[in-house]
Amino acid sequence: MIYSVDGHVARLRLNRPAEHNRIEPEDLDLLISQVAQVNADRNVRVLILESTGKTFSSGFHLGAIGHGAPQRFEEAADALAWCRVPTIAAIQGNVYGGAADLALACDFRIGAPGIELMVPAVKLVIPYYPSAIERFLNRLGPQAVKRILILCDRVNAQQLLDWSYLDEITEDVCARATALAAQLESLAPLAVQAIKAQLNRFDRASASEALKACLASDDHKEGLAAWTEKRTARFTGA
Repeated sequence: MIYSVDGHVARLRLNRPAEHNRIEPEDLDLLISQVAQVNADRNVRVLILESTGKTFSSGFHLGAIGHGAPQRFEEAADALAWCRVPTIAAIQGNVYGGAADLALACDFRIGAPGIELMVPAVKLVIPYYPSAIERFLNRLGPQAVKRILILCDRVNAQQLLDWSYLDEITEDVCARATALAAQLESLAPLAVQAIKAQLNRFDRASASEALKACLASDDHKEGLAAWTEKRTARFTGA
């Protein structure tokens, strides 16, 4: 994996194109640590998950299954789901196995027209871990999930869009992900991050605290001033 930051945008790139971006056990530890790095860097406002080559990812290395690998994969996907900042999966190629949940753990998913997704877990007697099933059910609905996780259907881009797995289909996934990241980073980070956290797990008390923090922030004053003066706001995250 390659981690980089350009301005307010961090990128995490799967970089084993010769192995179709197969995910190794050490990649899971790296992903968890790099998401923690994003969470600690208050300058970062968006994270893009992307990959090199024709395949987004072939999923976890089956030869390394065992020794707590499913649990560690769940921890890595959950870390991505709970990332402090909005996350975008730039899906330029096919998605297999556990990689389907890594992408689903992101807030937005941009896909290329010719991609397909397939999760062969039941063929290998590997039940999907609990948080992945929860994410699939919450975002796609039970009938679509049954076709993916029980029937092991190969699902094309249009079906993925219809089932709300994808937010958009575009020929230039990288450019669209970059444009969406620019849109997100231009918004008030305190408010964006607070709303993301509440959409993932709503809690009235923490929502109230987040509201108070936003209203007391310098960014709130800047947002009001920019709106009144009909100019672009300059948010600092404070």
